[in-house]
Amino acid sequence: MRILGIDPGLATTGWAVVDFDTRGNPTPVDYGAVSTKKGLTVSQRLNEIYSDIHELIKTYKPELAGIETLIFCNNAKTAIAVGEARGIVLLVLEQHNIPIKEFTPLQVKNAVTGYGKADKKQVQENVRVLCNLKEIPKPDDAADAIAIAIASYS
Repeated sequence: MRILGIDPGLATTGWAVVDFDTRGNPTPVDYGAVSTKKGLTVSQRLNEIYSDIHELIKTYKPELAGIETLIFCNNAKTAIAVGEARGIVLLVLEQHNIPIKEFTPLQVKNAVTGYGKADKKQVQENVRVLCNLKEIPKPDDAADAIAIAIASYS
């Protein structure tokens, strides 16, 4: 099964395409981040996210997608921007008829480490080990997207 994991954000949206064998072992096919420039308007940034996720779907043809839910944030401006980016990703997935699973950060951490309050480094190290990688995937948003894909398989 091929799963697209998405860690949404306006400045950086992490993504990962992960294949799972019949035993559920994950193998990252590709991963990275959609990075938008600060000087662009919000609509231009959202359009870039839309276009890049659309291309990823066309290229990799995932069967399922996992995306992190918006958590409460002290900064309303940041929460709104992340929510807008998340909405764009959900729209693209829906347009391609890709089933979507949504996860809180706690659920993702629990799926990857067995502990919902694990720190970022522990999640990244577990992703590295579970995927048989030599190094922790970079950028951090891509490692998070792999973790989301792993949670989606569970």
